Amino acid sequence: MERVFNFNPGPAVLPLEALKEAQAEFLNYKNTGMSILEISHRSKEAEGMLEETKKNLKELWGIPDNYKILFLQGGASSQFFMVPMNLAGDNVVDYVLTGTWSEKALEEANILKKKTNVVYSSQSTNYDRIPQPSELKFTKDAAYVHITTNNTIFGTQWHYLPETNGIPLVMDMSSDILSYPIDFKNVGLIYAGAQKNLGPAGVTVVIIREDLLARVPKDLPTMLKYTTHEKNNSLYNTPPVFAIYMVGLVLKWLKNIGGVKKMREINEKKAKLIYDAIDNSNGFYKGHAQKDSRSLMNITFTLENKDLEGKFDKEATALGLVGLKGHRSVGGMRASVYNAMPIEGCQKLAEFMNDFAKKNK
Repeated sequence: MERVFNFNPGPAVLPLEALKEAQAEFLNYKNTGMSILEISHRSKEAEGMLEETKKNLKELWGIPDNYKILFLQGGASSQFFMVPMNLAGDNVVDYVLTGTWSEKALEEANILKKKTNVVYSSQSTNYDRIPQPSELKFTKDAAYVHITTNNTIFGTQWHYLPETNGIPLVMDMSSDILSYPIDFKNVGLIYAGAQKNLGPAGVTVVIIREDLLARVPKDLPTMLKYTTHEKNNSLYNTPPVFAIYMVGLVLKWLKNIGGVKKMREINEKKAKLIYDAIDNSNGFYKGHAQKDSRSLMNITFTLENKDLEGKFDKEATALGLVGLKGHRSVGGMRASVYNAMPIEGCQKLAEFMNDFAKKNK
């Protein structure tokens, strides 16, 4: 069967090159006579794979030496409570609400009875925008500032990192990690579930500044302490070896195409194709996000005639453009165009959108 263009929001499209490499060595990894799914996580092959994955991640993103990389389980959702448990202490923690996932992160901190402060929320306009820098006033001596850099449901994305004046910035980057270069100046911790932009579901990448490990309370359950996983090189318990291996293959693919800066250029071209189809439709399509907040990863739009949305999805699917139905919070359509989505998929979708609009006006 011919492969389709997969616009699902997650689990999402993976690079074909990475999938083929995994297929080729699936039954016999590094001449062990075993699959990567079978080898011991403490074998030299598995530990070598883990170290190579960390090395490539550091090189690709320019991660400074004073940051530790952890491979954890439980998805980004587990980080919603692990971050405040490990880093908040008795200080206030600031949250910027730009969508569902930042709401959920705040909710977990509140369950833990941490002192939380909502610095900004765009909930009143159904999360259609990212704040301007002038709208952000952070708490002096806050333990950290939490943001969700890309909002899969609403199709908004931060196109700058807020100046926190030394307050550690904690970022949920599940859906746009490694899609553009970043300045690590104020970054305290980054976490990302792999299944949108890095690999398959099952592993969460955590990048933490070394000095923050000193904040981790000693009375936390062992598995919930960042220090446990840092001291044991993510091998305290059996890690999701296959998922980490796939992240490694995705990183190699990204390296081969020219790295993160090149990826940013490609992502801008891909998104522009679809946003142009929306903007040039004379109102047939309407984007949800305000233009200066538009995501390069998740493009959300509705049709002027809601009755046509089912037809749009059905005809798109028939052409091999799958996973376009939008989340109920916005409705309409959502094209998730993560790093691994080829530009051809975006070209084909834009052509279909233009054609569909002409036929159904």
